[in-house]
Amino acid sequence: MIPVLVAHGTRRPEGIAMIGELAQRVGAVLGQPVKVAFVDVLGPSPAEVLAAEADTGCPAVLVPAFLSRGYHVGVDVPTQILTSGHPDVTMTPALGPDPRVAAVVAARLAESGWRPGDSVVLAAAGSSDPRARGDLYTAAKMLSGLLGSPVATAFAATGRPGVPDAVAALRRRSTARVVIASYLMADGRFQRGLHAAGADLVTAPLGAHPGIVGVVADRFVSAASRTPVP
Repeated sequence: MIPVLVAHGTRRPEGIAMIGELAQRVGAVLGQPVKVAFVDVLGPSPAEVLAAEADTGCPAVLVPAFLSRGYHVGVDVPTQILTSGHPDVTMTPALGPDPRVAAVVAARLAESGWRPGDSVVLAAAGSSDPRARGDLYTAAKMLSGLLGSPVATAFAATGRPGVPDAVAALRRRSTARVVIASYLMADGRFQRGLHAAGADLVTAPLGAHPGIVGVVADRFVSAASRTPVP
């Protein structure tokens, strides 16, 4: 198996380093290196990574490091797989919604200083795809069950409400602190925008948290077990 982790991409070195660290930690679990590709901003692209392996005779497994379905998972990455020329590629589902990912968000909240009684906004990048928005609402329900309190949803880019609007709405309803739970994989423009949204606390992106490492590694292992070995 040739494992490939596909992320969105960012110009921030910290975000690139987070994805690299995630790939490295997953590779340690798998016992082999994990290649990294990006769908936007920088390269290599999934098509480029797969094309370089097209003549090796080894099947490739591609895990999209996205937390919901949407354009990149539903259209962009599958198109790049087709254009790569690699004859044997298995693409796994996105990482969320998944109870294990929700548990990581809850852990990030605890790390940030969240306390019971705080108002929480689960903030995603956003998408025009209703399936992606539905995935966020499902993730919010999972997180709400773990916290034992309601969780609002908001979008850093595409979708309504925007994160600042969601924060302002919660402040109008209550005097409780407002905490933004980042539902982003890595540092970048969207994560920086969360810090400017007026909340009392903002959690770190999910990054290379051990729980995320476990989810990604499981995706690779499960897909490889269904992939014939030449």
